[in-house]
Amino acid sequence: MNLFGFRCFHCDSVLSIDAHGFCSGCQQLVKSQPYCYHCGMSALEYRHYCGFCLKNEPKWHKLVRVGEYKSPLSHWVHRFKLQQQYWLDQALARQLLLAIKQAQREQALILPEVIMPVPLFWQRYWKRGFNQSELLGRWLAKWLAIPLDNSSLIRNRQTISQRDLTANERRKNLKRAFNYKPIKKYKRVAIIDDVLTTGSTLNAICAELLKSGIEEIQVWVLARA
Repeated sequence: MNLFGFRCFHCDSVLSIDAHGFCSGCQQLVKSQPYCYHCGMSALEYRHYCGFCLKNEPKWHKLVRVGEYKSPLSHWVHRFKLQQQYWLDQALARQLLLAIKQAQREQALILPEVIMPVPLFWQRYWKRGFNQSELLGRWLAKWLAIPLDNSSLIRNRQTISQRDLTANERRKNLKRAFNYKPIKKYKRVAIIDDVLTTGSTLNAICAELLKSGIEEIQVWVLARA
């Protein structure tokens, strides 16, 4: 139902269901592509391990993604994260919900006990006004009936962008950047973020979680770059 005439965030056509945010035509522009359920890299077929994992094995155990960081998904994420269009949160969270449901059907994904957004350092949070990962997590926590914990995982300091750094520079950049002080003991958690690029940030977070005895870490992202 769309009693108030809400329009698609991408093409501006009238929506059949207002809560979806994107019309069915624009939804189909996000190409479904097989990927590795461990590292998230695209593959010729769905698989649980790939050659990229052998060279750069992630510290997390399972990954769910919507798609590659390509248009229109990359454009939507950019608007949401960097153009202050925080009202895209529900529509983008729905994209991730559909990917999670698919993973439940096709890879027998077991839902975690808790969802944790990748934290922002307080200065960046203050400048942006919101944590995009937390906004996505709130919707998924509601729809999946899973608690959202935005207190246990803490970002201790600001870091620079990882994209142009060497492997050694990335390790130094993220050294002691995160701290994990769980409000309760968890065994299975999901870390949620908008985009996975090098994986260094998520690996640094996972290293802290694994120290506490967590048995399975899932990573949920909108896009894999």
